[in-house]
Amino acid sequence: MNRRVTRRTFGYTGVDVAIIGIGGYHLGLVKTQAEANRIVHEAIDRGVNFFDNAWDYHDGDAETRMGKALKGRRDEVLLMTKVCTHGRDGKTAMRQLHQSLRRLQTDHLDVWQIHEVIYANEPELYFRPGGAVEALDEAKCAGKVRFVGFTGHKDPAIHLDMLSHGFPFDTCQLPLNCFDAGFRSFEQRVLPELHRQHITPIGMKSLGGEGDPVKKRAVKVADALRYAMSLPVGVTVSGIDSLKILHQNLRIATDFEPMREAEMEALRRQVADKAADGHFELYKTSMKNDGSEGRRVHGFPSEKEMQA
Repeated sequence: MNRRVTRRTFGYTGVDVAIIGIGGYHLGLVKTQAEANRIVHEAIDRGVNFFDNAWDYHDGDAETRMGKALKGRRDEVLLMTKVCTHGRDGKTAMRQLHQSLRRLQTDHLDVWQIHEVIYANEPELYFRPGGAVEALDEAKCAGKVRFVGFTGHKDPAIHLDMLSHGFPFDTCQLPLNCFDAGFRSFEQRVLPELHRQHITPIGMKSLGGEGDPVKKRAVKVADALRYAMSLPVGVTVSGIDSLKILHQNLRIATDFEPMREAEMEALRRQVADKAADGHFELYKTSMKNDGSEGRRVHGFPSEKEMQA
């Protein structure tokens, strides 16, 4: 019988969660719905119960695909998606919430987060009267969502701006990996503040977003994932686009032994030279991982336009 992945408490929520979650963006890259179903069902069978998504992933197809894959098993998981207003008002946020619920074939979300807070003026826009933060409150009071938060990958200062308003966020998603520790570090600057405010951290980009550090042999996948999962986070979301990658991650997350601090420091030193210029974290310094909806709303060129 296959062993189940290690569990922990989902931060300050008191909810039981697997230490590793399934990223919706990469699930949207899988060629067929049948294969997506197999990935989701096998993950759940092995104890994975955290599923990530966002309103704009693959123009909504990622949510639709996940909704179909979770049919009949919705109650076994913590389901998260994200609202992509990028500074627009709370009414837009609520409209997107109802669209997400339809695509995901559910009447509520476990976690609803403001997606991709990566533009310096967005915190002010979210907290203005009628802004998207009011929609978080509205949705929570209506029982449409259990926990609310925000995400981002660009600059620790923007996260700290969002956290400076005293809003009772339940969760916050941020890039955490052994390279981040040495370059514009979310681990050093944001993670302590989340715990000070009793906000549950959700780790992402444990392999740099697209696995380049592993592909270029700067770090071993097991070391990178173990480092990320050893940090004080509620869950580490990992992009999984095949059964092969799922099986790899399940092996690492089963009977998980956290790294000791000395091991973590040794890994940080090992990758320090490669981390220093940020080339394994281009999401911090370029538009490489910036979503199409945010670019459109803020008037930036799309990825296709930039390549023209």
